[in-house]
Amino acid sequence: MDPRPGLFAVARQRMRTRHFALRTEKVYLQWLRRYVEFHGRKHPRELGAVELEQFLSYLAVHRKVSAATQSQALQALLFVYRHVLEVELPWLDGVTRASPSKRLPVVLSRDEVRSLLAQLQGTHWLVASLLYGAGLRLTEGLRLRVKDLALDRGELIVRDGKGGKDRVTMLPRTLETQLRAHLARLRAWYADERRRGRPGVSLPQALVRKFPQAGSQWGWQYLFPASGLCRDPFTQQPVRHHLHEKGVQRAVQRAVRRAGLVQPASCHTLRHCFATHLLEDGYDVRTVQELLGHSDLKTTMIYTHVMNKGANGVRSPLDRSAGA
Repeated sequence: MDPRPGLFAVARQRMRTRHFALRTEKVYLQWLRRYVEFHGRKHPRELGAVELEQFLSYLAVHRKVSAATQSQALQALLFVYRHVLEVELPWLDGVTRASPSKRLPVVLSRDEVRSLLAQLQGTHWLVASLLYGAGLRLTEGLRLRVKDLALDRGELIVRDGKGGKDRVTMLPRTLETQLRAHLARLRAWYADERRRGRPGVSLPQALVRKFPQAGSQWGWQYLFPASGLCRDPFTQQPVRHHLHEKGVQRAVQRAVRRAGLVQPASCHTLRHCFATHLLEDGYDVRTVQELLGHSDLKTTMIYTHVMNKGANGVRSPLDRSAGA
């Protein structure tokens, strides 16, 4: 008898009890599935530290995964052992560790960013402009709700960002007119949805239990709602979610090609540009850290290595000898 359905159901229930994000739940279950299949579909209770070390080493040696990916797999499987099977594993000393990445982020010049944005239109342009203008991750931008905009104060509130943290960042003044026009169109569409008795938007599960009608309230509407309905994975009821990430990612990739950019830019590149350009403008690195929502200053410091104050700020001895 295949033990996995019961195991997966319990694992899902334990993650939802701890209010894990749906994305985290899916990723953890994917790693559990890969671990079980790697060991011939054996139940994890029949496996232990040695088998876990074998799987993690396989990922590093044969699959060539990054250190972050290997760490993600480890955290997922440790959760299963500790909180689903209630088994505490010994320290895993025999794991072959994946080499940590030392790559610098791709950063575009200001002219290149303008060229990229000029190739976008409508909602995709507005999303990309917010990613660059406010330093948002793509998921943070798409999860924005009407109540998260403070246009009069020029602020934008990021709810439940990476690590489950909230933060406040700036709202670009140059986008104020476009955002107000976008909100006016959204309000008219919202009113029509309510007249037609259409389902509301998806909500955090704790809020659904406490305020079941909040999904139909104006403040909770997504700033960038999807065009169609989907089924809520928790309640199985039809709801409206935000725009899908892939649609924006594909639009940005097309814009990169049309703009003739050589560097492999993406949606996340716009966040890198936000940080680097602020540092170039002389803003304190700790201010940038707060705007980005980084827990560790070392994460923000990487942008100092791609500024013009790095290698470009040093005069080559060849230039000096040539009188340049």
